[in-house]
Amino acid sequence: MTTRPSIRLDLTVLDAADIAGLADFYRTILGWDFIDADDDWITIRPAEGVAPGMAFQLAPDHVAPTWPDGAVPQQSHLDLDVVDLDEAEAFVLEAGATATGLPEGEGHTFRVYLDPAGHPFCLCREPA
Repeated sequence: MTTRPSIRLDLTVLDAADIAGLADFYRTILGWDFIDADDDWITIRPAEGVAPGMAFQLAPDHVAPTWPDGAVPQQSHLDLDVVDLDEAEAFVLEAGATATGLPEGEGHTFRVYLDPAGHPFCLCREPA
């Protein structure tokens, strides 16, 4: 069997029509730094630079997913670990996220939101 070469995740890339706004949203909620930017690409990373980062690619005709109804299916989503769901929810809503109200009911360990470009993401309570 062939030996696996060194491969690691470097970036998660999201398409958007407003990459500056979307990059600023994720920079704000994750506390990361702007690393690189030009007219059609912006990269952000954690200050320590160890973990994978995120990039935002200009897609002028981007159509936001209409999740969960599926008319325009989601392309991907992020799970973000948090200690306190209520505190994190207030923060991401203030930063520009939209609550979906999902999942419905009590007792769930995650909640689903939409970022300013319409991409779904989850706040997930860290395991105790």
